Amino acid sequence: MCFFYIRVGIDHFINSDYYLNIVPPYLNFHYELVLISGFFEILFGFGLLTKYRKQSSIGLILLLIAVFPANIFLIQSDEAQIALNINKNIAIIRAPFQLLFIAIAYWHSK
Repeated sequence: MCFFYIRVGIDHFINSDYYLNIVPPYLNFHYELVLISGFFEILFGFGLLTKYRKQSSIGLILLLIAVFPANIFLIQSDEAQIALNINKNIAIIRAPFQLLFIAIAYWHSK
Protein backbone atom coordinates (compact mmCIF):
# COMPACT_ATOMS: atom_id res chain seq x y z
CA MET A 1 0.00 0.00 0.00
CA CYS A 2 2.80 2.40 0.82
CA PHE A 3 4.38 2.02 -2.61
CA PHE A 4 1.01 2.52 -4.30
CA TYR A 5 0.46 5.86 -2.56
CA ILE A 6 4.03 7.01 -3.14
CA ARG A 7 3.73 6.16 -6.84
CA VAL A 8 0.34 7.83 -7.26
CA GLY A 9 1.52 10.85 -5.27
CA ILE A 10 4.54 11.27 -7.54
CA ASP A 11 2.21 10.93 -10.52
CA HIS A 12 0.27 13.97 -9.27
CA PHE A 13 3.40 16.02 -9.97
CA ILE A 14 4.42 14.30 -13.22
CA ASN A 15 0.98 13.95 -14.75
CA SER A 16 -1.00 16.69 -13.02
CA ASP A 17 -3.22 17.31 -16.08
CA TYR A 18 -4.78 13.88 -15.59
CA TYR A 19 -5.85 14.77 -12.06
CA LEU A 20 -6.89 18.31 -12.98
CA ASN A 21 -9.59 16.79 -15.19
CA ILE A 22 -11.47 15.44 -12.18
CA VAL A 23 -11.20 18.37 -9.77
CA PRO A 24 -14.76 19.64 -9.34
CA PRO A 25 -15.23 23.13 -10.82
CA TYR A 26 -16.72 24.52 -7.60
CA LEU A 27 -13.30 24.21 -5.92
CA ASN A 28 -10.64 26.88 -6.26
CA PHE A 29 -6.92 26.42 -6.82
CA HIS A 30 -7.24 23.23 -8.89
CA TYR A 31 -3.55 22.84 -9.66
CA GLU A 32 -2.55 23.49 -6.06
CA LEU A 33 -5.09 20.94 -4.81
CA VAL A 34 -3.65 18.31 -7.15
CA LEU A 35 -0.14 19.01 -5.87
CA ILE A 36 -1.21 19.12 -2.22
CA SER A 37 -3.05 15.80 -2.49
CA GLY A 38 -0.02 14.29 -4.24
CA PHE A 39 2.28 15.59 -1.51
CA PHE A 40 0.15 14.02 1.21
CA GLU A 41 -0.09 10.72 -0.66
CA ILE A 42 3.71 10.61 -0.76
CA LEU A 43 4.05 11.70 2.87
CA PHE A 44 1.51 9.22 4.20
CA GLY A 45 2.83 6.47 1.92
CA PHE A 46 6.29 6.84 3.44
CA GLY A 47 4.71 7.23 6.86
CA LEU A 48 3.27 3.72 6.60
CA LEU A 49 6.86 2.45 6.73
CA THR A 50 7.68 4.28 9.96
CA LYS A 51 6.64 4.43 13.58
CA TYR A 52 3.98 6.91 12.38
CA ARG A 53 2.06 4.16 10.61
CA LYS A 54 -1.15 4.75 12.58
CA GLN A 55 -1.10 8.52 12.01
CA SER A 56 -0.32 8.00 8.31
CA SER A 57 -3.21 5.54 7.99
CA ILE A 58 -5.58 8.05 9.55
CA GLY A 59 -4.18 10.73 7.24
CA LEU A 60 -4.86 8.50 4.24
CA ILE A 61 -8.43 7.89 5.40
CA LEU A 62 -9.01 11.63 5.71
CA LEU A 63 -7.35 12.23 2.34
CA LEU A 64 -9.48 9.59 0.64
CA ILE A 65 -12.60 11.21 2.07
CA ALA A 66 -11.40 14.66 1.00
CA VAL A 67 -10.80 13.62 -2.61
CA PHE A 68 -14.05 11.66 -2.95
CA PRO A 69 -15.82 14.63 -4.59
CA ALA A 70 -13.51 14.04 -7.56
CA ASN A 71 -15.11 10.61 -7.99
CA ILE A 72 -18.58 12.11 -7.84
CA PHE A 73 -17.60 14.78 -10.37
CA LEU A 74 -16.17 12.08 -12.64
CA ILE A 75 -19.49 10.23 -12.55
CA GLN A 76 -21.39 13.43 -13.40
CA SER A 77 -19.07 14.93 -16.01
CA ASP A 78 -18.98 13.65 -19.57
CA GLU A 79 -15.96 15.90 -20.20
CA ALA A 80 -14.01 14.38 -17.30
CA GLN A 81 -14.88 10.87 -18.49
CA ILE A 82 -13.65 11.68 -21.98
CA ALA A 83 -10.45 13.20 -20.58
CA LEU A 84 -9.75 10.02 -18.58
CA ASN A 85 -10.87 7.83 -21.49
CA ILE A 86 -13.52 6.02 -19.46
CA ASN A 87 -17.29 5.80 -19.63
CA LYS A 88 -19.91 6.55 -16.97
CA ASN A 89 -20.26 2.89 -15.98
CA ILE A 90 -16.55 2.63 -15.22
CA ALA A 91 -16.70 5.90 -13.28
CA ILE A 92 -19.55 4.46 -11.20
CA ILE A 93 -17.67 1.19 -10.60
CA ARG A 94 -14.50 3.10 -9.72
CA ALA A 95 -16.07 5.21 -6.93
CA PRO A 96 -16.75 2.43 -4.38
CA PHE A 97 -13.09 1.42 -4.52
CA GLN A 98 -12.47 4.44 -2.30
CA LEU A 99 -14.29 2.51 0.44
CA LEU A 100 -11.97 -0.45 -0.10
CA PHE A 101 -8.94 1.86 0.09
CA ILE A 102 -10.32 3.39 3.30
CA ALA A 103 -10.80 -0.10 4.78
CA ILE A 104 -7.24 -1.08 3.86
CA ALA A 105 -5.89 2.15 5.37
CA TYR A 106 -7.87 1.43 8.53
CA TRP A 107 -6.43 -2.09 8.65
CA HIS A 108 -2.93 -0.58 8.43
CA SER A 109 -3.70 1.60 11.45
CA LYS A 110 -3.91 -1.45 13.70
